[in-house]
Amino acid sequence: MLRPRFRKYWPEKPSFQIRLLLRKFPHKTNVVRLFQSILLLLVLLPLAGNSQSFYAVRRERSLVLVAGTGSSTYLGELNDKTIPVDSKPVFSVGVQKRLFNHFSLRGEAEWFVLSGDDAKGGKSIRTRNLSFRSYSWEASVIGVFDFLPTGKRFYQRPMFNIYAFGGLGYMHFNPKTLYQGNWVDLQPLQTELKAYSLYSLVIPMGLGARLKMGPFANITFEAGWRKTFTDYIDDVSTVHHDAAMFSNPLAATLSDRRPEIGLPVQPDGAKRGNPKSMDAYILYTVKLEYYLPDNLFGGGSSGPRKLNNTRRKSFYRYNKSGGLRRR
Repeated sequence: MLRPRFRKYWPEKPSFQIRLLLRKFPHKTNVVRLFQSILLLLVLLPLAGNSQSFYAVRRERSLVLVAGTGSSTYLGELNDKTIPVDSKPVFSVGVQKRLFNHFSLRGEAEWFVLSGDDAKGGKSIRTRNLSFRSYSWEASVIGVFDFLPTGKRFYQRPMFNIYAFGGLGYMHFNPKTLYQGNWVDLQPLQTELKAYSLYSLVIPMGLGARLKMGPFANITFEAGWRKTFTDYIDDVSTVHHDAAMFSNPLAATLSDRRPEIGLPVQPDGAKRGNPKSMDAYILYTVKLEYYLPDNLFGGGSSGPRKLNNTRRKSFYRYNKSGGLRRR
């Protein structure tokens, strides 16, 4: 039963909640609405946690649900660093397990958008007239090191902490470009006459700050740089090739788009990208963390764990005459 202070926020009629959920999740929902609903749920979880009994706090919680959103920034040939922070969306969800006082292990999946456009860059790249967009995802396993000790119990963590993280991940990308009103996949065209994979290993690393929002929730601010092992996130890496070398006329057209802005075609072998520098990207995210009971999935005892497992000795004992006396 809800406590009186929460009744005014939650109507008694169950049909209202059902209608609310139907409005939140329409038949043709999209990724953005789904993650907005997840974030809304996580915002309300700390309020629900404050209404739980004292025994809920005593139960150990080393498993943390993590979800967040933010923006992504692409770093490559189509960004000459004049745009340090882009505004493309990022959505993430994961689970984090606290292993030691300073160390946790996180498994996470992230969906994000990367894009670049020569027309928005400096004079050095504007005349090349290339552009791309990629809907991408990443799955990673990350180690998190907290600079301040987190305490023996989850509720003993400090109000504020700074942490560093690093790990290993795997990403998928798919560069496309806008041509005559349609988005065209670039990888099948081989605009540099070279086949490449749409998958790559990544090394995520970065820094974050964590703010305690209550006994069961935190909010974090995180900036993570991703080192990749591909130079084709943007479909640009090496040199131009003569149009006669392409079997597909569309590939030749999208390989050199200078004629679209009134400039001559580049000669065969002219520089198109820089193969010595791999592409990279940065994810800036705001995340909510919620501590889950260790026995959520059936492990451990069903009741609350005692803070002190030492068996208490009897306070009284019988004397020789059969009466009780204080020890």
